[in-house]
Amino acid sequence: MRVSTLRISRIEIKNWRNFRGARVSNVSDIVYLLGPNAAGKSNFLDVMRFLRDLAKSKGGGLQEAVESRGGISKIRCLHARKDTEVLIDIDVTEGDGLAGWNYIIGFNIPSAGFEKSRRPIITREIVNRIGIDGEKTNLLNRPNAEDDADDAQRQQTYLEQVNTNKKFRELADFFGSITYYHLVPQLLKFGDEISGRILDDDPFGQGFLLRVSSTPERQRNSRLRKIEKALQSIVPQLEDLKFIQDEITGRPHLEIRFKHHRPQGAKQREDQFSDGTLRLIALFWLLQEAGDAPLLLEEPELSLNEEVVRQLSYLIETVRRRKSSSSGRQVLISTHSYALLSNPGIDADGIIVIEPSDNGSTTRKVNKSEQAALSAGLSPAEVVLPHARSLGIGMQLKLDL
Repeated sequence: MRVSTLRISRIEIKNWRNFRGARVSNVSDIVYLLGPNAAGKSNFLDVMRFLRDLAKSKGGGLQEAVESRGGISKIRCLHARKDTEVLIDIDVTEGDGLAGWNYIIGFNIPSAGFEKSRRPIITREIVNRIGIDGEKTNLLNRPNAEDDADDAQRQQTYLEQVNTNKKFRELADFFGSITYYHLVPQLLKFGDEISGRILDDDPFGQGFLLRVSSTPERQRNSRLRKIEKALQSIVPQLEDLKFIQDEITGRPHLEIRFKHHRPQGAKQREDQFSDGTLRLIALFWLLQEAGDAPLLLEEPELSLNEEVVRQLSYLIETVRRRKSSSSGRQVLISTHSYALLSNPGIDADGIIVIEPSDNGSTTRKVNKSEQAALSAGLSPAEVVLPHARSLGIGMQLKLDL
């Protein structure tokens, strides 16, 4: 049984989307990704989604992960020159210690004459176990003798295969549990009318009510009570939030009771909730879900009142903490919202600035002058966001057009 919470502590990428090369060390429990439009905020989050797609137990693997992104030509950075290998090098550590895992995956289109297929192949796959002293013990180093004997094996990672990942299955399970969520309220409100196919992993929340319904009753009620308490501070007159099932159809619903002149109050179901309320409920639910794999959030401020957005960083930190007082799951957030970043309590170590250039985007933490201003009580919105929003180069504007 796992006794420590796993978390991503370092990410290094090469030739990935906007990034010819980028490295982030000492990744915090809550990360805010800042940068102008088309700088690569979403593409940076997609590194973690790609690892999830490699490792997920059903419908995953290297070929599907690459194909679903339009092929390797859509993944590889346009600034890649002689070295065209796409590479992800990531450390996952246990709790606050040094022990954990190091996983490296590199892939490329095979050179002419390699098999007949032009499907991407593994250029390297390395798994290291990191000890408490920081020393690495190698568990896997590909290409290996088996790959040399059968080229076709290099079309699959060992991470995606249960018969080959036994020594590091904990790592595969961690990657496979990474959650990306960007709830589209209309898909939830009008799900019955739309009746569309729910995408794998349901990134847009169409099956969110089924997710709530499948949770054991005691656990479900506990989570809803916490969400209710958080919402009461920002949703006027909210008195009660509960899960119900339609007596005739059996379909799951959420119901909010508001204070009203009637003794029983006024009630609304999810199709009457505001878009912002639905997004908050889904966000707060996910922050409480079991497991310690990261939660990836893209612009969570959408559909929310500005005053609510100002409280969002505090609410995220409050809801994600577990009863044991240990930190909840790691959260990575892409945003360029002034209101969201106006909280001076945001940890400066959790801010990653993505900056575009003529040679691809780069990443950085806050610099010394920004750190000094933040320590003096100014907010990231006042200190860091103006630099992150500035385009600075003509090419960036052309890309946006």
